[in-house]
Amino acid sequence: MLNFSLEIFETVAALEYKFNSLEFYTHRTLKLFLCYNKMKKSENKLHLHSQMKFEKMKYLLIPVVLFVILVILSSCSAAKKLDLIKPEPDNADPVEYETTTSFINLPVTIQLKDIENQTNKLLNGLIYNDTILKDDDLELKIWKQAPIKIETQKEGNVTKIATTLPLKVNGKYRYGFEKMGISLYDTKEFNLNGVVTLISDVGLTNWQLKTNTKIKSLDWTESPSVVITGKNIPITYLINPAVRLFKSKIEKSIDDSIKESLNFKPQVLDALDQIATPFEMSEQYASWLRIVPIELYVTDAILQKKEIKLEMGLKCSMETIVGKTPEKKFDKNKIILKPVAKMPDHISANIIAVSTYADASRIMTQNFQGQEFGDGKQKVKVTKVDLWHKNGKMIIALDMLGSINGTVYLAGFPQYNQETREIYFDQLDYVLNTKSFLIRSANWLAQGYVLRKIQENCRYSIKPNLEEGKTNVMQYLQNYSPMKGVFVNGTLNDFEFQKIQLTNKAILAFIKGSGQVDVKIDGIE
Repeated sequence: MLNFSLEIFETVAALEYKFNSLEFYTHRTLKLFLCYNKMKKSENKLHLHSQMKFEKMKYLLIPVVLFVILVILSSCSAAKKLDLIKPEPDNADPVEYETTTSFINLPVTIQLKDIENQTNKLLNGLIYNDTILKDDDLELKIWKQAPIKIETQKEGNVTKIATTLPLKVNGKYRYGFEKMGISLYDTKEFNLNGVVTLISDVGLTNWQLKTNTKIKSLDWTESPSVVITGKNIPITYLINPAVRLFKSKIEKSIDDSIKESLNFKPQVLDALDQIATPFEMSEQYASWLRIVPIELYVTDAILQKKEIKLEMGLKCSMETIVGKTPEKKFDKNKIILKPVAKMPDHISANIIAVSTYADASRIMTQNFQGQEFGDGKQKVKVTKVDLWHKNGKMIIALDMLGSINGTVYLAGFPQYNQETREIYFDQLDYVLNTKSFLIRSANWLAQGYVLRKIQENCRYSIKPNLEEGKTNVMQYLQNYSPMKGVFVNGTLNDFEFQKIQLTNKAILAFIKGSGQVDVKIDGIE
């Protein structure tokens, strides 16, 4: 009888200890009832007094055993509900982050032929008109007779622009005298042709290609004469003194035409404004590239054979932003043009890849879709991921459904994998409160194997963003023509990771790129 009672209590204790296995419960329950049958067979051999005591004990123990079994079975059929302490995010850190500047070199080549074409368009027809005869006895009208020719010409060690301007002159010359209030004048009309050669120095001032032009020579292709007071007087003898009158007019006309035809300011400002407008690099990952121009540098213009070369350089900041369309941060009225003696011959781009915690959480939640973690009948699914910053670490909150329901919390350090172009979390582990609970109540979830599987999904790739961004940028470096006659070419090397910085709102990946750009103006209209 005593042995039988001990066996019952041992069975109950074993059931309590092995409550996680339903098969074990069933096996032990059958054994319990076999013992009960054995007890029935031995009842006749016992004393009546002992029999009465046993009957009382039997009816007391059976409800206890059944109650324990029901409690254990009910605990097996219901998933555990988690109620863990949430690590609160750090909200004291500033949203501002360290910015680095980039440099984009823009060598510009302008064909003299384009300057010639633009000058001919702007300087046409009548270029000088003097209709006052009384002041110097001469009226002059000067037309451009044929297209202007522009080429380079060496003067010592200096290369300058030589402009050849064919002229047609129509004039009137008044001769005679006035005596005692009587005017005795007559006029003669004449026509002649000539060629003016002008020499120009070239410079770049306040966004404009400027020239300082002086007449070098005036050659008449014909030299007709008029008969005045019985003498043959060459027309050139009369008109050459007047050259000083229209000389400055022609020089200024040439300078103004070149200045107007090659005023870069509107085009440069419009180009910078377009560059500063954030453009989408990846629709799938909702990533944007934002360039903020800071300063624009320029070297002196240099004449080389049939070209004018100058170097421009843009100092700017670059950001890659994940999420909604970012605002533009550029005021074209505040950009400064700074003259410099020399410019680097390459692009140095420091890009900040900004991933807000909300957007990183969304991407990582997608990583967990359709996956289960665990072994056998103990499994969970991750339905949602949340990220935030605390004490220099990333907190990863995983909402789970399955054998346990609720949220578990992990912590780790964000790192960047240069080969896979992924942001992942190093030293990822459950936070102390979560880990203690799992060891006590769901040790299978705390095992290293399950944790490693979870860690594999706690990452997100920026490789598609970088590759798509590079592809989009290369579209502007492969004979890109923002306007007729302007062509942009260049190269872009692979991006190199620099570091990661955390703020209270986002993960910042600092990435560096390099390359070259060349701008050629050929055939502008």
